[in-house]
Amino acid sequence: MVSLRSTNDFVRLLQKEGELHVVSDPVDPYLELAEIQRRVVANKGPALLFTNVKGTKFPVATNLYGSEKRIHLAFGPKPVATIQRLAKLAKEIFPPRFSKLWKERSLGLLPFQVGLKQVRRAPVLSGSVLSTNELPQVVSWPKDGGAFVTLPLVYTQHPDSGNGNLGMYRVQLFGDKTVGMHIQIHRGGGFHYYEAEKKGQALPAHVYIGGPPALTIAAVAPLPEEIPELVFASFLMGEKLRMTKDKTVSPYPIVADADFALIGTIPPYVRKPEGPFGDHYGYYSLLHDYPYLDLTHIKHRKDAIWAATVVGRPPQEDHYIAEFLQDLLSPMFPLVMPQVLGVWAYEESGVHSLAAAVVKERYFREAFMGALRILGEGQLSLTKCLLVTNETVNLKNFSETFRVITERCDPRTDFFIFSNISQDTLDYTSGTVNKGSKMLWMGITEANAPLKYPNLPNEFSGNFKDKRFQNPKVFLPGVLVVKGSTYAKEDALAERLLQEDLGRFHYVFLVDDSEDAIKSDSDFIWTIFTRMEPASDVYARTETKHNHISYQVPIVFDCRMKPWIPEVLVPLSETVKQVDSKFGRMIDIL
Repeated sequence: MVSLRSTNDFVRLLQKEGELHVVSDPVDPYLELAEIQRRVVANKGPALLFTNVKGTKFPVATNLYGSEKRIHLAFGPKPVATIQRLAKLAKEIFPPRFSKLWKERSLGLLPFQVGLKQVRRAPVLSGSVLSTNELPQVVSWPKDGGAFVTLPLVYTQHPDSGNGNLGMYRVQLFGDKTVGMHIQIHRGGGFHYYEAEKKGQALPAHVYIGGPPALTIAAVAPLPEEIPELVFASFLMGEKLRMTKDKTVSPYPIVADADFALIGTIPPYVRKPEGPFGDHYGYYSLLHDYPYLDLTHIKHRKDAIWAATVVGRPPQEDHYIAEFLQDLLSPMFPLVMPQVLGVWAYEESGVHSLAAAVVKERYFREAFMGALRILGEGQLSLTKCLLVTNETVNLKNFSETFRVITERCDPRTDFFIFSNISQDTLDYTSGTVNKGSKMLWMGITEANAPLKYPNLPNEFSGNFKDKRFQNPKVFLPGVLVVKGSTYAKEDALAERLLQEDLGRFHYVFLVDDSEDAIKSDSDFIWTIFTRMEPASDVYARTETKHNHISYQVPIVFDCRMKPWIPEVLVPLSETVKQVDSKFGRMIDIL
């Protein structure tokens, strides 16, 4: 397989494979381009290359990773096979730590060389522009605070150790030579800035766009700290990642083959308002103060293509990236977390709102220990709701997994809510930023024991006394979804639902539209888990025994939209009509 070193390389391969459509008509980067991409993604269409984008000389490529085939074309089968081999070999190494595996790579544990390689000439340094205004000004949603880089690869180094981090933290183009830095404290770049700011130092930073596809995937991979993202990108490429040094441009090494490099420093103690931004949760993330990057250089390849994507209500293009990474890295989870056999984070929930795991239960509550390992591991620690079972189940199949949980969970002992802890920055369900709660939902079967609840009801024949409850729908046996009136402060509607005759249904979800919520697994996950904060929105009759809260069924979850949850992302009707008129025929035949 030929290594892909630039967006241009990838675009040519996709075109050769019939996986690319070139849009040569003029396209407005303000809303129009994003609406075209969303339509094509919904139709499971090809990658797009916009060659005539208003306001810029640079072509824009989107939906590059929007199918399993294109992911396969970018990386081939070698990375998955090699990860599986590493996992097998690790069982023979004691203790089984990632750092040992990677230190041994030079001895032939990997079938090809990985690492970094210095080159004298770097394509990314061959061109430059004077202002960010010359770059594609892509605005995806009507209430976005401005143009954003939607596939930014942000590189920083720890001010003391020099260890590097490559992460995908959104970047708003403020104009001229200033861009936003949405570097959340939960992630590597945020740690680096925290340490630099403590010292009163500015933090150098690079924002790459494009380059080897492996670079983009490495930036979003939930890697253990022992594995540098640049080395992981090399692993995915099957060759060493080419780097260059130029102290007149940056104190950091520079990725030689990136399409663009925005280089500068993040000053300490100062912030700029950043956002709103239509995010991958399917809502707007709001205006907040964040650090920013003062640019000294805006460099680009001569054949540079601006790589972009559009996020919104799942599933979007990033669905395929999330699935590839989880499939790729899943063999390694048991090495990092010995009690854990498998983990799957549901991208339909915005990734961090919901995950499920298969864990071991060799002794009493070993499964609980495995769950705590998950909630303490890297980006998995941001998980808001975690389903855990010791049964063999296809975690990708949510309905199957959830049914296994509901048939085996005794909420008196197996249902936990942890309050007053950290929550993902983009999750607003608690009404505060970075603060919230977690929910652990265990469905464990003891050896040779029968199911705890094998005959949960799959029909609801009751009548609600309160007319605010309408259109009850059964999602799974024992799981009921009920439409309620629009949320009002202190309406106590969830508590009122708890007083209704709910039959033998164990779990009842109060929503704004029960019909929409049960259309598919994806719709259920998005409706329920992106609008519910466990500590505030779970209602049940409880007892406290030995300082443990024991929940009685039924349990009601208030999953209605609350006033503090940002708006759902909706395109402007004028934009929809405009795209219909100009590009509707093209989209229909793709």
